[in-house]
Amino acid sequence: MRIVDVRETVVPIKSEIRNAYIDFSQMTVSVVALVTDAVRDGKPVIGYGFNSNGRYAPSGLLRDRFIPRLKAAPAESLLDDTGQNFDPHRVWSVIMRNEKPGGHGERSVAVGVLDMAVWDAVAKVAGLPLYRLLANRYRAGVVESRVFVYGAGGYYYPDKKLSALQDEMLRYLALGYSVVKMKIGGAPLSEDLRRIDSVLKVLKTPDQLAVDANGRFDLETAIAYARALAPYGLRWLEEAGDPLDFELQAALADCYPGAMATGENLFSLQDARNLIRYARMRADRDILQFDCALSYGLVEYLRILEMLKVSGWSADRCIPHGGHQMSLNLAAGLGLGGTESYPGIFQPFGGFADGIPVEDSYVELPDVPGIGFETKNELYRVMKTLTT
Repeated sequence: MRIVDVRETVVPIKSEIRNAYIDFSQMTVSVVALVTDAVRDGKPVIGYGFNSNGRYAPSGLLRDRFIPRLKAAPAESLLDDTGQNFDPHRVWSVIMRNEKPGGHGERSVAVGVLDMAVWDAVAKVAGLPLYRLLANRYRAGVVESRVFVYGAGGYYYPDKKLSALQDEMLRYLALGYSVVKMKIGGAPLSEDLRRIDSVLKVLKTPDQLAVDANGRFDLETAIAYARALAPYGLRWLEEAGDPLDFELQAALADCYPGAMATGENLFSLQDARNLIRYARMRADRDILQFDCALSYGLVEYLRILEMLKVSGWSADRCIPHGGHQMSLNLAAGLGLGGTESYPGIFQPFGGFADGIPVEDSYVELPDVPGIGFETKNELYRVMKTLTT
C-alpha cells in the first residue's frame, strides 16, 4: 500500500462579515487530496483534508515543504505494523522531519490539512466512519450517538441593525440550534451590551448565548467587559484577550465567575499545556476550543487530550472551533463536549452531512467510511475537482 499522489488547491471563502479583529474579504482555504493505491468497493481510496476558517490557505508550506516530504518517503515508513493501512502517527513524523521546535503558527495549519486527509484515508481503508475508528482505538468502542453543536454567528456586517442580528439568531433557532454565539469587541462596550440585550430578547434563557471577543481586549477592557457581562449568566465569555496572554486570562478568573472559553488560536501541545499551567482555567466550568485542523492535526490533538487527562481535565470540556466534520467526528469518537457550527457561512466547508437535522442543538453522524465529506454534496463537489 502506498500514496500515489498528493494534490492541493486553494478555495476562497470570502465574505463581508468581520469579527473584532479581522474581516473575511480575502479568506482562503487549502484543500488536499491524498490519492492511494488502496481500493474499496471498486474505487481507489482518496483521503481529503482542509484547514479551518480564520487562517489563510497554507499553500506555500504545503507545496514547498510538506507534500514533497510526504511523497518522497518510503512507502513502508508510512504503514502500521500490519502493513495493511497507513499509520497517522508515522505519517506525521515523516511530515515533521527536520522541523525545529517552536514556530507553531502557519506551519501547524499546513500539517493539520495533511493529517486530516490521512485520517480520512485510514478510516476509509478500514471501512469505518472515523468516529467509530477513534472510539474503537481510544474509548473501547464507546461512541456518542449524537453531538452537541451550537450556532456561531452574530458577526459585524456593514450597516447591520439590531433587528438583523435578532433575525439571524431566530434563523439559527429555526434550524434546530438552542445555543448560539455572537461576536463582541468590534464596537464600544455600551453598543455591545445593546446587541447582547437584543439577542437575549429572542432567547428563552441567557445560557443559550455565548459571546466571543476574538482576542481583542487589553487587560483593562477585558476586565470592564467581564464585570459588565457577569450578571447576565451567559453560556461563556470567549477569548477576551490575546490567546497567548495567559496573565490576562488568569486575571479574569477573579472578576468573571461564569464559564470562559479559549484555545482556538493555540496550535500545539506546548501552548495548550501552558494555558492549563498559567491561565487559571477552571476544569469545572471553562471550555477549551483547540481545533485539530489548525494545530498539527489529530495526532497532536490526541497528545493534548492526554495532557488534559493528566492535568485533571475531562475531554467533555473540549468543544473545538471550526464547525466542520472533522471536529464532529472527534466529538463523537473521543467523547468531547461538542463542536462549533457555522450555519450558512464559510461554505461549503462549514456544516455537517446533508439531510441530518440539528435538533435542540444536537446532531447525529452519517454511517459512512471516513470523515463523511461525501455526504456533504457541495463540499464533495469542490474536493472531487482535485481528482477528476
